[in-house]
Amino acid sequence: MVDRAGLFLPWFILVKMSILGPYSFAGKMKIVEEPNTFGLNNPFLAQGSRLQPKVTPGPVSGPAHLRRLAGKCFSYIESTYKYEFCPFHNITQHEQSFRWNAYSGILGIWQEWEIVNNTFLAMWMREGDACGNKNRQTKVILTCGGSSKLAQVSEPTTCVYSLSFETPLVCHPHSLLVYPTLSDKLQIEWDEIEQARYENLITEQGYNNLLRDIFEDAGFLKSQKVKEKPDITTTSKTHDSLQKCNEVGSLERIQNHS
Repeated sequence: MVDRAGLFLPWFILVKMSILGPYSFAGKMKIVEEPNTFGLNNPFLAQGSRLQPKVTPGPVSGPAHLRRLAGKCFSYIESTYKYEFCPFHNITQHEQSFRWNAYSGILGIWQEWEIVNNTFLAMWMREGDACGNKNRQTKVILTCGGSSKLAQVSEPTTCVYSLSFETPLVCHPHSLLVYPTLSDKLQIEWDEIEQARYENLITEQGYNNLLRDIFEDAGFLKSQKVKEKPDITTTSKTHDSLQKCNEVGSLERIQNHS
C-alpha cells in the first residue's frame, strides 16, 4: 500500500489500520487533573472569602536542629483531600475537586509543644477555622523516618485532627529531650524542683505546675499566667544577701505550687 506522498507504509501499520479503521491515528486527549485552588488566595475571590488565619503563629521553639524545618511545607493526599503542613506556621486542607465550592480551610496554626516525660512529643496547631462552636485543631506527632514527610492523617474526634510527620531529624534517642534545650538558668531551676520533689517538699501537682512554669518561660508552652498589675503600695521584702534572697524566692515559688 502506498500513502498519499507515494511512500510505502510498513506492514505492521497496514495491519493496524485495517483492524482499527481510519481513526486509529487520531490524536488522543490527555487528561490532566490539576488540584483545585479556588479557595486559596484566588485573586478573583472577595478578600473575605480567602483563607484568613485567626491568630499569628507562635515563635519557633524547641530543639535547635528542628528549626531548619521552619519555612518549609510538606504535602500529603488522603482520598480527595490534600493536606499541607508548614512546621511552626500552620496546616491547611484542600479538597481536590473541580466543584465551584470545593473546601479549603485552616486546620490549625502553630501554638505550642506537647511535652510528656521530658520529651517533645507533638506540635499543636490550634485556632483553625470554625467548626460549629469551636475551632479546628491538629496534633502533629513527630516520628523517625528516612525523609521528612507527612505519613498519615486521621480525625479521632470531630474537628480535631492527628497527623504523623516522619523525619530523620528525630531518629536519635536524645533528639527530642527537653532538658538539653533549656538555658542554664532554667536547668538550675529544674534541678532544684527535682530535689524538692525528692525531699517531699512539694506535692506531685506542685511539681507538675513548677515544670509547666519552666516550659512556659522557655517558650515551649503557651503561657496560662494572668498578668497582674503591680501594686505600688506593697513594700518589697529586703534580705541580708543575694543568696538569702534567692533562697527565699525559690521557697516561695515552691510553696505557691504545693
